[in-house]
Amino acid sequence: MTNRTVLVLNGPNLGMLGSREPDVYGATTPADLERACREAGEALGLTVVVRQTDDEAELVAWLHEAARESVPVILNPAAFTHYSYAVRDAVAMRTAPLIEVHLTNPAAREAFRRQSVVAEVASGTVAGFGLASYLLALQALAHEPS
Repeated sequence: MTNRTVLVLNGPNLGMLGSREPDVYGATTPADLERACREAGEALGLTVVVRQTDDEAELVAWLHEAARESVPVILNPAAFTHYSYAVRDAVAMRTAPLIEVHLTNPAAREAFRRQSVVAEVASGTVAGFGLASYLLALQALAHEPS
């Protein structure tokens, strides 16, 4: 297995994990998430780069970068999931697999969270397993042909 890079991109408010609604999102901190993704990636022969932003334009720029360089992406668009056609259109430009992830199960939450404008242009979605959603997505990418 060759070592390839995977971007893990996190949208708004995910920088507050561990302190943001721990009854909903758990105690996992951003540092915990990054460490777990890097370690799992290493075990799978992947180099994992984790980024987080609250800025829609920055997230779109990262998605453009991934498309230009054909880099696989694990994307938690967070609130942008439900309304950002800019993020959706950037995902549609992908040139490598892109997996949408969510810590919680949006289908089991508030009505406004049940619609994803990203899902129809993503390779797949993993949701509802907390931090394991990211690890499952990494496993799926590791088994994709290069």
